[in-house]
Amino acid sequence: MKKHIPNFITSLNLFSGCIASILAFQGNLETAAYFVLIAALLDFMDGLAARALKAYSEIGKQLDSLADMVSFGFVPGIFIYKMLLNNLNANGLPEILAYAGFIITVFSALRLAKFNIDTRQTENFIGLATPANTMFFIGIPFVLGIPSEALSLLNNPIVLLILTLGFSYLLISEIPLFSLKFKSLALNPNLHRYLLLIISLILIIFFKFAAIPMIIVIYLILSIIFKDKFSA
Repeated sequence: MKKHIPNFITSLNLFSGCIASILAFQGNLETAAYFVLIAALLDFMDGLAARALKAYSEIGKQLDSLADMVSFGFVPGIFIYKMLLNNLNANGLPEILAYAGFIITVFSALRLAKFNIDTRQTENFIGLATPANTMFFIGIPFVLGIPSEALSLLNNPIVLLILTLGFSYLLISEIPLFSLKFKSLALNPNLHRYLLLIISLILIIFFKFAAIPMIIVIYLILSIIFKDKFSA
């Protein structure tokens, strides 16, 4: 019985992603973002459950990728599609460009397929993980709620298209990025992880959900700065 628990949690991740998809297509991006966050929590929990129960299985691995494809592949594509659709006409651009948002979905599929056969990514990542990529884009509607002329540029379709292409590249890149897996609580080997957690906590206190894209950017910067610590 216990071997089915991780797969059940993964299925809940998929279910949450389906709900997020419907809400996003309806234009309710903020509520959809909450369901993506639930999916991300479930995605973390199914791995914990598999390790704790020693309930690893090939079907679990494949189910996890299929669930992630919806929650962290299809959903961010919908977010970008809707944000582009809402702003293209106002900027004199054709609505057909909104479909470019699903470029992120295609590259998420490539990322997940690559991850499943890449034996180098057991402890850390090579390229941006799909959940982290999704967190960046679902946080944009919250960032736009901050009164700032600079941040309002995130609503510009050209900026959104550039971000889509840039993050699509990051998904399949060879850039080493650290995971939050702690082998010990020692400071030196985990300095980059502790820094990310502390900075994230501070940003969440001040900016709440709008902090999410900022955290992802800081994660990328810390990975570049500390790459010698974990990519050897």
